[in-house]
Amino acid sequence: MTDTSEFDRYYNGLLYSVMRWDQLTAFWEKVDAGAGWYLYAVGQDVPQAPSAADKVQQFMRELDELLRREHHEDYCAIVYADDLDAPNFVKIYDPNHLGSSCGSSSMKSSVLPGWTMSKTPPRELEMKGVVTGQRKRWWQSFLAGTA
Repeated sequence: MTDTSEFDRYYNGLLYSVMRWDQLTAFWEKVDAGAGWYLYAVGQDVPQAPSAADKVQQFMRELDELLRREHHEDYCAIVYADDLDAPNFVKIYDPNHLGSSCGSSSMKSSVLPGWTMSKTPPRELEMKGVVTGQRKRWWQSFLAGTA
């Protein structure tokens, strides 16, 4: 069984928001695609191994396009990382399932991210709702390399 305590430490720890779209562009450039990233679409199977660098680059490129197309705001603020200059962990919220992504201690349950990128093996995050067919198709086509 994989020890996911480091994943939980990052997941529940202090994360910094990428506030503006130009900051998101700069952020992606700082991500070392070859650093052994586990790419996880919440509600789908947990990855058992890190993704290859070309797959990480494809993920960042296609997810960036999705976020800019579907997050109808003039700011980003749905991508969070432990370190904006040298990230080890990234939470990305689905623009079509935001609720209150920043959470609150008075909330009974917080909104889960749509995706995580982690240099440590992730654990399954239990969805309270349903992953839409559109997101399942996007993820499956990404995995197949045809998104």
